[in-house]
Amino acid sequence: MLRAFTLLLICQLAGESTAVLTGLPIPGPVVGLAYLLIGLMVYRKSTPWLDDTASGLLRHLSLLFVPASVGLIQHADRLRAEWLPLLAGVVISTIAAIAVGALTFVAVTRLTGHPAQGEDHKP
Repeated sequence: MLRAFTLLLICQLAGESTAVLTGLPIPGPVVGLAYLLIGLMVYRKSTPWLDDTASGLLRHLSLLFVPASVGLIQHADRLRAEWLPLLAGVVISTIAAIAVGALTFVAVTRLTGHPAQGEDHKP
């Protein structure tokens, strides 16, 4: 477990360093996850020690919502004052994300030649 956490923290540090040094508008942890993904793709083997740690983190993923909930409670007055623009942003971004996901699905389906569920494949 210590080895897996060390690997995760090294990837996060590398991502943070890359984001800061290059000025990328991408959060460092996201760049670090990309580094981890690239490393796993190069290694091409399952590592039980990383699998176990990742499964443990995923089992307790809900704990990561605690800081977000505390932030919402801390800014309750601001949320009350600005609820309409926040609601509009959430609704519009949700609709946009669903639309982009659907368009991406259609594009990938056409590119790969696989029919969507319920469609007949025309040879």
